[in-house]
This record gives sequence, C-alpha cells and structure tokens, in this order.
Amino acid sequence: MAYELKTWKPFRDLTPFTDFNRMRREMDQLWDSFFEGNVEGRAKEDSIWLPSVDVSETKNDIVVKAELPGMDPKDIDITLSDGHLMIKGQKKHEKEEKDEDYHFVERSYGSFVRAVHLPKQVKNEKISASYKDGVLKIVLPKSEEAKTKEVKIKVE
Repeated sequence: MAYELKTWKPFRDLTPFTDFNRMRREMDQLWDSFFEGNVEGRAKEDSIWLPSVDVSETKNDIVVKAELPGMDPKDIDITLSDGHLMIKGQKKHEKEEKDEDYHFVERSYGSFVRAVHLPKQVKNEKISASYKDGVLKIVLPKSEEAKTKEVKIKVE
C-alpha cells in the first residue's frame, strides 16, 4: 500500500482561501517595498481590494452600505441572486504625471467583488441604491414572510 505525502498547511482551513492569498500577496508587497524602497507596487491596475461593508436590518428593510471612495457610480455593478447580493466594480488608477515622483502610494485601486449573504427574503422589484460621498447605500425591502411578527405569549 502506497501513501501520498502532502504538505501540511495549518492556516488553509482557518481562513477563506481567497482572503488568505490576498493577505499573503499584500504582505509580500509590504516586505518588498520595505526592503527595496518601492512603494508604488500597491497601485497596480490588476490589484485586488475589498471595500468595507455594513449590513443592518430595520423592521421593514435590510440596508447594505459599502465604502467606495473616489468611484464613479457607473463603474459599480449590483446584482441579487439566490439570496446573495453581489457588489462588483473597478476603481481606476489616476493617470500619473511624468514629472511626479511618488513617495507613498497607499490608496487601493483595481477590481473588487463583495458578496453579502442576505439574512432574509427581500422584494426584488423594490430594491433601491444610492451613492453619495463615497458610500453606496442599498435598501432591500423585506418580503412579508420575512418581517418579524410579534407573538404575545401568556405566562401562567
């Protein structure tokens, strides 16, 4: 009987695969820029970044807010499928000037995809979205079945 040797990766099961790879790439870029003095590597067009997202719930709605500073609303794509809200987009890097030497590049650019699992059923035809001051706000009205119904329980 032959056994196959596999490399043990203790952190593989602790974090989502894509987030671990992204974290590893960012740490590699950080160390490279520290030792080589090159901080421009973070501003590559093909980089991946994840905007911060808040999900809250009121009596009638589920509200999703995403921080997307400096984005054009036409570069944002929002879809809903099987109880998952997908927010996709691309933050384009500003054109560099020939006479400009960068000392720091800390802003993130590139494509992003955020998937939010919705805790309740929503009315698909009533969803609205607005974008103001770099914050995308999506209001998803809950379906009648999903609204919390208060039931009084008599204690004897």
